[in-house]
Amino acid sequence: MAEQDLVPGRAAAKDPFRKNRWTFGIGTVGRDMLYTLISMFLVVYLTNVAQLPTSTLAWTVGVLVALRVLDAINDPLMGMVVDNTRTRWGKHKPWILFGAFASGLLTVAIFWDNGLQGAAYVVTFAVIFVFWALTYSLNDIAYWSYVPALSQDQKERENIGSKARIFSLIGTFAVVAGIVPITSALGGGDDRRGYFLFTLIIVAVLWAGQSVTLLGVREPRLAEERTSTSFRDFIRAITRNDQLLWIAIAMALFMVGYITTTSFGLFYFQYVYGDEAMYSIFAVILGISQIVSLIVFPHVAKHFPRKTVYAGATGLVVLGYVVFFFAPVGTMVFVGLAGVLIFVGQAAIQLLMLLCLADTVDYGHWKLGRRNDSVTFSLQPFIYKAGGALGTGIVGYTAILTGLNHATVGQTILTGGNLVLFKSAMLLLPLVLIGGGYLIYHKKYTIDEAAYAAIHADLVARGAVKL
Repeated sequence: MAEQDLVPGRAAAKDPFRKNRWTFGIGTVGRDMLYTLISMFLVVYLTNVAQLPTSTLAWTVGVLVALRVLDAINDPLMGMVVDNTRTRWGKHKPWILFGAFASGLLTVAIFWDNGLQGAAYVVTFAVIFVFWALTYSLNDIAYWSYVPALSQDQKERENIGSKARIFSLIGTFAVVAGIVPITSALGGGDDRRGYFLFTLIIVAVLWAGQSVTLLGVREPRLAEERTSTSFRDFIRAITRNDQLLWIAIAMALFMVGYITTTSFGLFYFQYVYGDEAMYSIFAVILGISQIVSLIVFPHVAKHFPRKTVYAGATGLVVLGYVVFFFAPVGTMVFVGLAGVLIFVGQAAIQLLMLLCLADTVDYGHWKLGRRNDSVTFSLQPFIYKAGGALGTGIVGYTAILTGLNHATVGQTILTGGNLVLFKSAMLLLPLVLIGGGYLIYHKKYTIDEAAYAAIHADLVARGAVKL
């Protein structure tokens, strides 16, 4: 390939790889449908649909939390596996293919009514979930670690990342908005059957979207890794990349808060708002808000530095939480306004975190002499899953403490101390965590636009990247 084809900013550089913005992004629709089904609605399925006895539910939730924590810890090792992969198709695509195929089949197994009860159910669930988590991790790490490999230009990464997040949100909110009406329609009165058939549809979308990525993405050779990543290199790539560690902490605090709130969503409309049908309408409003936020993001980023964008987005999230906590029940005006504020800000923050992780790959290359993009991006699913595990635990045990596992949808409304406990777990705790994440980012993360430009220029001068 000619030298000019890889120079950021030149028209010739963008044309051969412009379609990556779309073929990469489309691949995440089904992935996020699958992940949303597991991360947000598996605990709802176990609580309200599978109708497990309290003892079995408590054990299953406990196992689920423990396995998600262990899975999160395992993610950096999966990143090392991807980094050490050398094939004619590169290191990303083989694991994207394997992970998508296997995790799809295992998701079907999770929602299949196997007829087991008690300890047999818990053990079988644990075994299936272990393999689901492993295969999904391989796909997730290989997929998102593609971002720094597709471009070293910050603005092009913003374009790739924003489109990927838009498709991601389409997948997420297709499930969030559709879970109640679609499972009801498919089940015909049998919710368990409805969930299973909906799962089959999601897996089909996953495989179709990932095929677009596998067949359509072209990877420019921006840098080469000829050496393998040893366990020592793996530890060094994480512990000596101070900017990676700081953004990971900020990201973890934000994601635990965000996932906890979203995981309570259906329960809120069932047992606080009192109208389950409004959940789908609420989800559509939020999905549109997030997509608009991501469409606008590249234009805003042209005029304001990232730290200013992050501060503004956090302000919207905090305001939204305050409005939500004090919103009167029974009207969508204040609840809807709060949701728009939270999710517009949240969409921008998640995209910023993705872009910051991509920049820490180059920072690690500059500081340590190695890119290790998959090891670096393995911290993203690690954080998401750890946050999801904690969120699942908070939601699951809050449901047990407030009696929701024995409640009747449409008839039970939380009041008194149970309502205070529910809203505190859903809103107050996440608000504290999200505020803490912003403070860490503001005080400790130093790779702004000028710093990144200097890092990239030095890598070019060293001959560490191909231009």
